[in-house]
Amino acid sequence: MSERPGQWPVDEPVDLDTVEGDDQGARHLQLVAEQARFHVTLGSIRADLEAQPSEVCLRAAARRWQQAITQLADELGQQLKNTG
Repeated sequence: MSERPGQWPVDEPVDLDTVEGDDQGARHLQLVAEQARFHVTLGSIRADLEAQPSEVCLRAAARRWQQAITQLADELGQQLKNTG
């Protein structure tokens, strides 16, 4: 039986950890990693916000997150200026 693209089940799966020189695959994996990092981080922030007992506490926690992110961006921006 001949294999067709998309055939299921796959008799000989490709081991993505051993694929070398595949720039498109590497870019795709990098994009997936960036998206995963974003969603994990956003999920952590959401969990913290959901744990707040009142709307006032929720808004205060949101301001803390915003300030912390802005401070990090300022610090990293300064580092880029100094090194670049």
